[in-house]
Order: sequence, then structure tokens, then C-alpha cells
Amino acid sequence: MTDVAHTALGDVIGQRADGVIRFHAVPYARPPIGALRFAPPQPIEPWSATLDARAPGAIAPQPPSRLRLAMGDFNRQQDEDCLTLAIATPAADDARRPVIVWLHGGAFLSGGGSLEWYDGGRLAQTGDAVVVGVNYRLGPLGYLYWPGLGDGLMGIQDMVVALRFVRDHISAFGGDPENVTLMGQSAGAIAIMRLLDMPETNGLFRRVIVQSGPPRRSHDTDTALQRSRRLLELLEIDPDGADPATPLRAVPAEGLATLQMQIARENARFAAIDPAFPPLFAETGDVAAFSARVATACAERDVDVLLGWTREEMNAFFVADPAMASPDSSAVAAQFEALTGSAATIDLYRRLRPGADWRDLLGDLVTDHRFIFPAIGLAERLHALGRPAHLYEFSWAPAGSPWRACHCIDLPFVFGNRTAWNAPMLAGMTDADYDGLSTTMMAAWLSFARHGEPTVPDLVWPRYEPQQRPVMRFDTRTGAESDFSAPQRRQRSVIPY
Repeated sequence: MTDVAHTALGDVIGQRADGVIRFHAVPYARPPIGALRFAPPQPIEPWSATLDARAPGAIAPQPPSRLRLAMGDFNRQQDEDCLTLAIATPAADDARRPVIVWLHGGAFLSGGGSLEWYDGGRLAQTGDAVVVGVNYRLGPLGYLYWPGLGDGLMGIQDMVVALRFVRDHISAFGGDPENVTLMGQSAGAIAIMRLLDMPETNGLFRRVIVQSGPPRRSHDTDTALQRSRRLLELLEIDPDGADPATPLRAVPAEGLATLQMQIARENARFAAIDPAFPPLFAETGDVAAFSARVATACAERDVDVLLGWTREEMNAFFVADPAMASPDSSAVAAQFEALTGSAATIDLYRRLRPGADWRDLLGDLVTDHRFIFPAIGLAERLHALGRPAHLYEFSWAPAGSPWRACHCIDLPFVFGNRTAWNAPMLAGMTDADYDGLSTTMMAAWLSFARHGEPTVPDLVWPRYEPQQRPVMRFDTRTGAESDFSAPQRRQRSVIPY
């Protein structure tokens, strides 16, 4: 065996350990610096000497994570020269293994595909697969919209170019370019929805795993322009001047990363968690129409879909926010009115979570409408078009944890990287809690990546259909639940997304 991958761009040397070879910081596009800041990603140029990919590289410039109180924190070098891949493979040979491409979460403002949390070595070794983590641009550097400067989709375009690199070169790392599964969580899962809505991604992946990120609303051009104008004002750059682009390209990256948080605070709304600079989506505002386009794209391209959520997604945000410790009851009632059509729906939610306080009720409501209903709505559309979909809910949490089964708690189980996580949301977890559940989830995810069915011995995971609405529940006792939406708070014959 060799630790060198022979790509068409040049040779790359990796680091062998734990039964896999890790190739860190493999460039897939030119550094987006100088005149290329805010520009679409440019193709990487070939190299002559062997590229040394044995040490981690930089992640995109970013502020501290909003969820560090739940997930823990990380300390990594940051630099605009960050358009790289982290590749884990059992061998750089011609075995043509299934490929999993990972798009990290972080609200399009933090995170990195090469973080130790998302090290693909365990998945690669366990499932004889190739795992690729993508670093992409974040915040204003990735999603600023200003005519003639940035189109609001630079970070999404980074992902497209990364997928093209995988198509063209992953065979040198032992992968099969015709069997690529695109996996993402939170912002990464939302990005998958956007990528499915882009004709240029046709043929770049065969399957998708969508974790806590179904179709949802995002910015239109008017809102994006307002945010960009405000950024220029905070930088004391005249937005109506002759050339705002030149001074904006000269602003230190850390300044842009910091100011986006001020803009987010200025535009904060009760119970909302949207970042200041998400990707610009076309024809937004109607989630149902966008979901229909995504489903149609999956049907036309024969894309298999696995998607799901955690039981208390919003706890990651609400428990970490002192202002949400005791939310105003009238504000909570207004949210119920806005989302369900009646404040009286509070009584149904209260019956289904005995002893709940106002924060609990609000968390259940927003989890339903932001995560669960859109995911079920997409599955309904896929079924109508004859495409299979598999749904899951991750419900496990340490006993007595205030975080419960919050946003991101499923990630350590999917990657099998318990030792990389020092996370408050996992406090109290035992080896027995972790090992069995992680082994099951990894096996299901790897099976899906290999042949489109999340098959695990002695565990039947039915495809979604609207009569029974089967959902696989991952908990202390794992199994499929039928008629998932009817006996619980999801008592609707038609999901409103």
C-alpha cells in the first residue's frame, strides 16, 4: 500500500493511522484572496512537487460558534485560504469505495469540515468507504450579496467545485465517483437543499443524508442588499460611492466575521435563529414551492433521500440563551397563533409534555415548524413522485440533561468520534449509551451510502409512506414507529410545508 494518491493534478501524500490514510487540507480551488475575495471559486492549478497533506490546514474566518455552550468549542487556525478537503480512506487504490461528502453545520457562519469532530476515519475504516469533509466560505465572505461584487452564493459555489473535484479525482483516493452520498447537518443540510435546486449539480451525487436541515425560508435580494449595505456602513464605506468594492476587499477578514454578529443582533426576532448572511435563495418565501422543486430534482435525478431531526432541536439555542430562560407568555402565545392559527394549540402541546414551562412549549412548537413538518412535507412529495425516502428522529439524551435531544447531539454518534467531543450536551453519557447507538447509526448511514437502503441486521427501517408515516427513532430503544404524526403533537392530516 502507498500513502500517496496520484491525482491528475499531482501527487498527494497523507498520514496513515488507525487503519486509514488521512489527507488533510487538499485544495480544491484557488485561495479566494485579494481580487478573488467574494468571487466565485476558481479551478485549482496542477502542482509539480508532491503535495504534503499530512497536517490539518485552516478553516474559514469565523466568530465563536453560537452553540459552543452545548457542543463545546474548538481552536483552529483561520484563514481565507481555506478551500480544502479532508479525505479519509482505507487505501489510495482502485477499489472504488462508496464516497460520503460531508457539509458541516454552523449557520453558515462557523464550523469546518476538517474539524476533529467530523474526522471521517472511523466511518471510512468501519464501512470501507471514503469520507470527504469540505471547508467552504462563511459569513459575508461566503454569502454577501452586492451587484458587481458578490452574488450571495460563493460558499454554495465552493461546494459545487468541491463536488466536481470529487467527481474528477476521488478515484485516486480509492473512491467511486459514481457512488457519492452528500451528507450535511443544519446549515450543511440546508445547503444540500440549495444544491439540489441547481442544474449544475446534476450527476455530482447519487444520494443525500439530510440531518436537521429540511427546506426552509431564506433571504431574498432586498433583505440581502439591506444587510450588505449595513455592513458597509459599519465599516464606514460609502455604499453609494463610486467603488465600495475596493475598500471592502481590503478589510481584514476577522473584522467581517465580527461585524456579521452585530448585524444579526440588530435583526434578531423572538424565537428566531437565522444568521445575518445566509445563502441567497431564489424564489424564497414559499417553503412548499421550494420543497416541491427539491423533490422534483430528486425524482428526475434518481437521488435517494434519508432525512431526520432531533426531538428537541431548539434546546441547543434556547437553553444557551439567558433571555429564553423565562420567555414572555404573551410572546409565546403569539408564536402559536402565527404558526398554528390558534393560541389554543398551546393546550395540546402542554398535554403532550406534562410539566412543561413556556420555554419547553415554545421549543416544541418551533422544532415542529422549523424542522419536523418541512422534513415530513418533503418526504410526502418524494413519495408522490415515486422516490423513496427514509425518516428518523434522534431522541436519546443523557438522563436529566437540560439540553435533552438538542440540535447537533446526533453528530458524535454518526461519526463515531466520542473522544473528539467535550460537549455539555453529552454530560452523563456512559460507554454503553454511546457504543450501541453509535454502532447502529454508523451501520445504517454506511449501508445507505453503499446501496440506498439503511439496512442494519434485526432493525427494519421502512421507507416513508403517507398512510403510516414510519419514522425510525434512535433512543435507548431503537425502532421504527408507524403513524408517527398522529398520536403525538403532529396531529395533522396535511403537513403545512
